Amino acid sequence: MRNFRLIIALFAVLAAALPALAASSSADAAHLRVQLVVPEGQLNRGEASKAGLYFKLEPGWHVYWQNAGDSGEPPHLRWTLPAGVTANALQFPAPKRLPLGPLMDFGYENEVLFPFTLDVAKNAKPGPAILSAKVDWLVCREVCIPGKTELSVQRAIPPTGVEVIQFVPDRDIYNRLVDHLPKPLPSADNAVFQPTPTGFRLAVTTGQRETQAEFFPEDENILDNPAPQIVSPTATGLVLDLKKDANLTASPAQLKGVFELSGGRNYEIAATPGTVAVPPAAPPFSIGALGRTALFAFLGGLLLNLMPCVFPVLFLKGLALVNSGSEERHKLRAHGLVYTIGILVSFWVLVALLLALRAAGATLGWGFQFQSPVFLSLMAGLLFFLGLSLAGQFEIGLTLTSAGGSLAAKQGYAGSFFTGVLAVVVATPCTAPFMGAAIGYALAQPAAVTFGVFTALALGLAAPYVALTLQPAWTRLLPKPGAWMDVLKQAISVPIFATVIWLAWVLAQAYGAALLAALLVSFLLLAIAGWFLGRWPARRWATIVASLILVCVLGLSLFASRNMITASETLAPPEKQGQWQPWSPDAVQHDLAAGQPVFVNFTASWCLSCQVNDRVALDRPEVRAAFAKAHVTLFRADWTREDPAITEALAALGRSGVPVYALYTPGQSDPQLLPQVLTPGIVEDALAKLPKTTSLK
Repeated sequence: MRNFRLIIALFAVLAAALPALAASSSADAAHLRVQLVVPEGQLNRGEASKAGLYFKLEPGWHVYWQNAGDSGEPPHLRWTLPAGVTANALQFPAPKRLPLGPLMDFGYENEVLFPFTLDVAKNAKPGPAILSAKVDWLVCREVCIPGKTELSVQRAIPPTGVEVIQFVPDRDIYNRLVDHLPKPLPSADNAVFQPTPTGFRLAVTTGQRETQAEFFPEDENILDNPAPQIVSPTATGLVLDLKKDANLTASPAQLKGVFELSGGRNYEIAATPGTVAVPPAAPPFSIGALGRTALFAFLGGLLLNLMPCVFPVLFLKGLALVNSGSEERHKLRAHGLVYTIGILVSFWVLVALLLALRAAGATLGWGFQFQSPVFLSLMAGLLFFLGLSLAGQFEIGLTLTSAGGSLAAKQGYAGSFFTGVLAVVVATPCTAPFMGAAIGYALAQPAAVTFGVFTALALGLAAPYVALTLQPAWTRLLPKPGAWMDVLKQAISVPIFATVIWLAWVLAQAYGAALLAALLVSFLLLAIAGWFLGRWPARRWATIVASLILVCVLGLSLFASRNMITASETLAPPEKQGQWQPWSPDAVQHDLAAGQPVFVNFTASWCLSCQVNDRVALDRPEVRAAFAKAHVTLFRADWTREDPAITEALAALGRSGVPVYALYTPGQSDPQLLPQVLTPGIVEDALAKLPKTTSLK
């Protein structure tokens, strides 16, 4: 009998639920459609059920966030509910800034769902439940139109333990839009704010560099809503400068609202008062500053040709010039133009990638690719393969095609372009004189200025070779082509292989012996691929086999870089570890507060200029004695692997790459920056200028 009554009750519930889809749950109004969304077919007793208020808007029209900004009102609901059912407040997704003349509103365009929950008491009566609400809103474009309607949804409240199976079209809308709600700020992150004369400085820590943000205050009349919000990235988050409302007389106890970051990340924050450090300001832009920086960049590019990291490419350029020395004038100029294009394109791609990764939140600087084990492995493999070809194991051109006489010209232009690309790749771990300040300035400016400065740098790097191709008379000084050219080409493989050894050493120093072993296996596979290409030149099947081996090398490099990295704590020679201490901002400030002068060596094992300066200047006995006599504390900031704190410190010094040498004097806010090419005399002269009072412990 009891089961019979349960079946009768279930049929009554199902019968009551059938008209649910026909209930007036939506309405069309001026410029929008509004709908009550209840995604489940039943309301369970003793549980909370999901629901939402949905707006579909015509293009250009918007409704409002809980803080509407300078004008407007958010939507409101007034409920008529059965006994035992209560509705909680609307939840608001992250809004958009909506300028309206001189005003700034906060709201939503296109479509929006305001989720809420329905609480059903344990003693709620089973049966049909009609949920009715009077809805009012304000929809705006250039003009605002108030609207209101009454909506109702019917759902079943079944007996405990009974499930009503029913198709509910609301579910798709709810599931598609519910994730737009802001999330709580993770416990590992924090937010503090500090009042300023004009507003507030809000610092948010997320654990990574952030470059984009918008803050929407929960309370009205706190901020000047139309004022721009100025973002200053830090190594672990960002600082946002906000302008306060003109009528605000007292600072709030908390700065509450929604914080939106790049990639659609939205968080609820309740920032508490605290101290916010002023981030380093970007250098001011001016035509004069841009002109001087471009000139420095061009000179830096010229001098980059003389840096040790570019020496192997100089040999390749020399060989290319000898090969083309007997060609006609227009062909020589074409070689110079193609070489320049190779350098320009490489610089533009590299800078675009750097800016894109920074915009996405990465903390990177000049030479960032050498902090990647994948890049180091692939670069070493590429140069090893090129060295095998130069040494005579195989001819790259014969593996591409067996076409006729025009092949030589095509190979020559391709070689000029590739030489330009290679010059940029091997030059990036070096920073020549004039380059440091130019790069630091460029990366702190808008993208157009950044590309302009790096274009000047690229033109400086290309200038010597282009000058030779534009003056054919100078090529007469070159020897005539002959059999000696094969010997010269093979000799050029020596500095190429030396560069490979250097890259292998960098990889082992930074990431351990296991990754070095994988690199050596890659070299073996590349040698086998080269043997196939040399033993059966211009054979398609040999080229296919070699290509498959190259794919295996690529896969091995990716696999090893993800799975075979071991910690390496010894990035400096053993004798230096007692002299140089690991760098940290706190350690530097501690010694300066104690009256100690401090010297910081910003370096990396992949930076050849850094290694040369260490051996030529910093490791000299007389320089060590001068450091000891001046009681200078020595810190090594090793940037071999990515380190956001070092990147931020370099940016604060107006630099974006290594080497950088900073001499700090107690009581002085800014350090003295030494040149990027050191001699013992330069270091000793800088130490001699330290105040005598700071030389005592």
